[in-house]
Amino acid sequence: MRITPLDGILALRSALDAVRERTLMTAQQIDRIIGRIAHQILEPEDAQSGVVLIGIRRGGEQLARRLSLKIEEISGSRPGIGFLNINLYRDDDVAKALPESEIHEDLSGKLVIVVDDVLFTGRTVRSALDAVTDLGRPRAIRLAVLVDRGLRELPVQGDYVGRTIPTSRREHIEVNLAKTYSEDDRVVIRSDPDAGA
Repeated sequence: MRITPLDGILALRSALDAVRERTLMTAQQIDRIIGRIAHQILEPEDAQSGVVLIGIRRGGEQLARRLSLKIEEISGSRPGIGFLNINLYRDDDVAKALPESEIHEDLSGKLVIVVDDVLFTGRTVRSALDAVTDLGRPRAIRLAVLVDRGLRELPVQGDYVGRTIPTSRREHIEVNLAKTYSEDDRVVIRSDPDAGA
């Protein structure tokens, strides 16, 4: 069989595409991490009652749902849960069409866990903190994230972090997470050679 230069180029392109995308977490790994974070949330004395999970729309919604179910499985009681649209609080003109916030609990005096899938620059979390404090005065606010990818622009730190994965600005983390466990759940990293460093 004769290999042409075009065959070589196609094989190289396929190999580069494989390098540009790789799976960081499988469904089983994500499920274990959610269990660990749920245990960490419940561990302190002040977390035995009055816990409210607030998922940041879009990325944090499914993770908040999954954490809520896991906390209920562990403790026997389900925490309050809500979802937050932070568009009004953003400072970076990245407004997206998102459903409105759904928070049916009074947050005053509660332990609020802000939940997001990926912690990156810190700007989304800053916006969420502004929104939460506009809704009441919680006893404490903590942050739970599945992935901390670094590259912070603001002094924000996760209290409950599934996994820390150092990245460059040329890389993008994509989280696929269903409402309940699914074999399709995964976290992948993609390299974009055309993105600015």
